[in-house]
Amino acid sequence: MDLKSLVRDIPDFPKPGILFRDITTLLRDPEGLRYTIDFLAQKCNESGITADYVIGIESRGFIFGSPLAYKLGTGFIPVRKKGKLPAAVHSIEYELEYGMDCLEVHQDGLHQGSRVLIVDDLIATGGTASATAKLVQKIGCELVGFGFIIELRDLEGRKYLPDVPIISLIEY
Repeated sequence: MDLKSLVRDIPDFPKPGILFRDITTLLRDPEGLRYTIDFLAQKCNESGITADYVIGIESRGFIFGSPLAYKLGTGFIPVRKKGKLPAAVHSIEYELEYGMDCLEVHQDGLHQGSRVLIVDDLIATGGTASATAKLVQKIGCELVGFGFIIELRDLEGRKYLPDVPIISLIEY
């Protein structure tokens, strides 16, 4: 299946000069969505990735991470922006192009030694994925890989990620 044909390009969003890769058109296609999850699971298996948990990065990582966790037979853990989780959290601050941000995970969500696969819809500059990896490693978990639906290769985000398998289904 040609997944690229299911991704809509929106020029000048969210600001002039940006070409936004919109996955809502992929999500609304039942066959495309099913294929995406099945293909991502297949790629994880082919890469030898075995995880105890799939972490989904807020918010589109939740969309793909939850069904992938189901498919792989793992638990699912959400990583959220600051202040969105109700119980005690581990947190990490990280730098964005335009300032600072913070990611959090419940303290009882992950335990030292857990094997973790991090999933998001897209990798661009790698900042959020890198911060999530640092958070996971700070807790004492083993990072076993990353899964992305889209990779913007020109932005070289993967060079900021740890040396583990990195799966991307669509490259621009």
